[in-house]
Amino acid sequence: MRFQQIRGATSIVTFGGIRFLIDPFFAPKGAFPPVPSPYNELKNPLVELPLPVEDIIKVDAVIVTHMHHFDHFDTYAARALPSSLPVFTQSAGEAEDMRGLGFLHVRPLEPEGTDFGGVRLYRREALHGDGVTAAYYYQKYGLPSEACGVLFQASGEKSLYVAGDTLWYEGVRRTIEAYSPGVIVLNAANAQVYDGTPILMGVDGLEEVALAAPNAEIIATHLDAVNHARVGRTELKRFVDAHGLTGRVHIPADGETLSF
Repeated sequence: MRFQQIRGATSIVTFGGIRFLIDPFFAPKGAFPPVPSPYNELKNPLVELPLPVEDIIKVDAVIVTHMHHFDHFDTYAARALPSSLPVFTQSAGEAEDMRGLGFLHVRPLEPEGTDFGGVRLYRREALHGDGVTAAYYYQKYGLPSEACGVLFQASGEKSLYVAGDTLWYEGVRRTIEAYSPGVIVLNAANAQVYDGTPILMGVDGLEEVALAAPNAEIIATHLDAVNHARVGRTELKRFVDAHGLTGRVHIPADGETLSF
């Protein structure tokens, strides 16, 4: 398998010979207003894409873990992606929304698995923020709180678990225990809502995953791209080195490709 970091949560996963584009976020730097945050008011995204969009969209299928959050699927991606590309969504409702944008081949991911080109994709649960404040934030801004992870399996490949936008919680532990993934991708930027309530894992969540999956290699992503994130590559690398995780935890730069 190969994992190419694009920007933020956007990546290209080559698995079982199939190229999957995950969570396309194609806006130019500063195209969107900041997420309300006490830390800064920088516009999103914070950096440009590392590659031309026409190169990024040379894929076999697209997976969108939650299409109504701009940093996982935006208007620029909706315009740039060919309508004929197969698209997988987290739910039947979002599949219908995606069809409404003109995409012709849309399927919701299923917990029991969805087959595509010899690869089996499993929808896995996620917790994109917990507690009263997170729920209030999503309601106030008219955003659904639901997100998902995806488990990849194919003959000749280690299992790959893309955890998606989630905190560390029992749902993540259950996926690790059930599938023993060889590679785990974590959105590890410790993004927070305005009062400091986390909606993504940070260093503590990454450490919990490393303990729960001692034989897995971990890719840390969703870094240095949105204004409400509190952990970047520099801080994360310091933590990884200080906690004996060097060699197991990979922190790719935008545009970098890892092979497993």
